[in-house]
Amino acid sequence: MHICVLGAGVIGVTTAWRLLQDGHQVTLVDGRAQPGDGTSLGNGAQLSYSYVAPLADPSVWSKWAYYMFSSDSPLTIKPTLDPAQYRWLFEFLRCCNADRVRRTTIELLQLAFFSRDQLKQWNAQLNLQFDYQTSGKLVMYTDHAGLDSAGKQVRFQSQFGCQQEVLDAARCIAIEPALAKSSRDWAGGVYTPSEEAGDCPQFCRELVAVMQANANFRFIGNASATNVRTSAGALRAVQAGDEWIEADSFVLCFGPESPAFARRLGLSLPLYPLKGYSITVPLRDAASRAAAPQVSITDISRKIVYARLGERLRVAGRVELVGMDRSIPQRAIDELKQGVHELFPGCALGEDAALSPWTGFRPATPSGVPVVGPSPVKNLYLNIGQGALGWTLACGSATLLADQVAGRKSEIDAAPFRFAA
Repeated sequence: MHICVLGAGVIGVTTAWRLLQDGHQVTLVDGRAQPGDGTSLGNGAQLSYSYVAPLADPSVWSKWAYYMFSSDSPLTIKPTLDPAQYRWLFEFLRCCNADRVRRTTIELLQLAFFSRDQLKQWNAQLNLQFDYQTSGKLVMYTDHAGLDSAGKQVRFQSQFGCQQEVLDAARCIAIEPALAKSSRDWAGGVYTPSEEAGDCPQFCRELVAVMQANANFRFIGNASATNVRTSAGALRAVQAGDEWIEADSFVLCFGPESPAFARRLGLSLPLYPLKGYSITVPLRDAASRAAAPQVSITDISRKIVYARLGERLRVAGRVELVGMDRSIPQRAIDELKQGVHELFPGCALGEDAALSPWTGFRPATPSGVPVVGPSPVKNLYLNIGQGALGWTLACGSATLLADQVAGRKSEIDAAPFRFAA
């Protein structure tokens, strides 16, 4: 078939690759000039296969006032006039129960491990260069109650293939000596040696470069999808820039812009954009490189993640429900800079402009489970809603989608990811 993939973030690029491998003619379309220039551009860079527990959690009920009114809350909710925000929040709160969280965690672990295996297979074949490293991850806690709770989650996840350890502060510092200079009083952490990290947009560009050597592939950048053509309840063509693209099937991977596109087809999607921020710290000298961690770090109380990308340190954090406000307030950048000062004081930050301040929108479903498979609109498939786990789940989601297009049985159960009206 000729399949048009709408969106060239990591979800769209990996989807295009898997469909191309199945022998289809693939057209990849994006409103930006380069692949990976949207939500994928400044993401946290961690490939967190064992850390998939959803944002929707029973603890939300007891922390609601903190999230709404505290100035230091890592999760911010700013009411808007958009009814979609309230619909999403209502469904989100319905998912904040223990049974739903357990089920979601199991489903996401299966997809995450499937994705990890896919990425390893692809990279063994292609040898892509994207600062890929497999140095593990430490999730650090400052309170013993939080560490004890994490231990319960570790024991639960061990039933499903996760290999993790709960460690005291001294053992965490032995694994990542850069934490020794931290000003935080750590209770301990959870170590997962199998976790990975990599430069997501660079991965996207490398993979598109590989595909461009195939005559059956075409990338169209700087071409926003502005119109659609339908007949008999089926999507037949999409206008991208000045060009109408006709195809046998389409795959929607527009991330946070997916709901707006779907509305053109009378389709309502259960997505809302969760805003986040990042800075990228250049490690220009030997002292900065020595002071930065090799192991990926998550400071759980601050909700800030740190990932080493060669001679850079990606620092990302915050979750905000504020609509599609693309501004970058100084307080958000200052929070990330303060996090670096507290954990890795030997890293020289320099001027803000040198840190490439960035904001992006994670396209999340209320439960945290993505939607992968056919939509109610004929000829339109969906690969959306991976939220903060887009980089982690991308390769698995792409393969799951390609399996459904081909009508073959996947290695994991596709049922939890199907669209539900």
